[in-house]
Amino acid sequence: MIKILVKSLPLRDVIKDIAEAFNTSYTGSCDEFILKIPSHLGKGTIKGINFDGGMGLIEYNCMFNESVEFHFTLNEVHPLKFLFCLEGSLDHRFENSNTFNTITQYKQAILSSSLFTGHILSFKKQQHTIINSLEIVRSLFQNKIQCELISMDSKLQDLFNDILAEKPFYYDGYYSLKLANLFREMHAFKGSDLVKKLFLEGKAYLVLTEQINQYEDDLVDVSKRSILRRSEIDQIDAATKLISHQISEKITINSIASAVGLNANKLQEGFQYMYGMTINQYIQRTRISFISTLILNTDYSMSDIVHLSGLASKSYLSKIFKEAYGKSPSDFRKAHMKSWLEKKKKL
Repeated sequence: MIKILVKSLPLRDVIKDIAEAFNTSYTGSCDEFILKIPSHLGKGTIKGINFDGGMGLIEYNCMFNESVEFHFTLNEVHPLKFLFCLEGSLDHRFENSNTFNTITQYKQAILSSSLFTGHILSFKKQQHTIINSLEIVRSLFQNKIQCELISMDSKLQDLFNDILAEKPFYYDGYYSLKLANLFREMHAFKGSDLVKKLFLEGKAYLVLTEQINQYEDDLVDVSKRSILRRSEIDQIDAATKLISHQISEKITINSIASAVGLNANKLQEGFQYMYGMTINQYIQRTRISFISTLILNTDYSMSDIVHLSGLASKSYLSKIFKEAYGKSPSDFRKAHMKSWLEKKKKL
């Protein structure tokens, strides 16, 4: 176990402390500081960037040869931390506690220690871990969000107003698809130092906004939550399989949502995010694909195909098929057979 002691703020000094403990150097430009992990300790990077108004961002993208603990100890109030685990896992505990909380992939946590109590972040050996830590110095940041605080949940109001860190706070859960998309955009962005800083600062505020929205969404009953979590992707995948298996039947959004364990709003959000269409549009696309397969690969009559595809009439079959392929089902079959026979004659 390697223990790294970090006794500094702002983020530049945090990176400096870690670099000294690793016996390596770091680079800095336009308030962004990058440390490359020495090969004898592992691989990857630790980046820190300061924004105006007391907000900053640390990205741990690394794999260590041995377990590593970062001990953040200050003789002052620690920043409010929003931790997001994009890959791997991380153990966190407060300095005055022996209890670790594990933050696994797709999970996030809001952390505030009491008074000058520190934070301990523990990275497992031989595990690629990506952690984004949005850090807020509340005494500096408070003026920027005075108006917004009024409309926040009371617990969040207390958390942001607690500039002396009189009360500890811990909350965790799975982050949303919107947050996952924001992290992907932040990671992929390439640009000059100034442009990059402006871009990341804008995205950091969006991350904070979405995190606040999600925290408030988590307070309501599970069946009434409207924000789709990244961890619920498997349920969206299950919905697509269900649609394929039941395409011959009458399918409703509510029946799909009930079968996969999501409410209808979250299911709609998931289909928009993953496929860029509504659930009904996805069902229609799947049904049209199924119909074209029957037309091209079987000798079923159009009446049979209407029944097998769960439609009400041949006229409706013709209508939706023409919209998709520009031809009636019968003309589509004839054109395909003619093309197939011509190819066969050439062989």
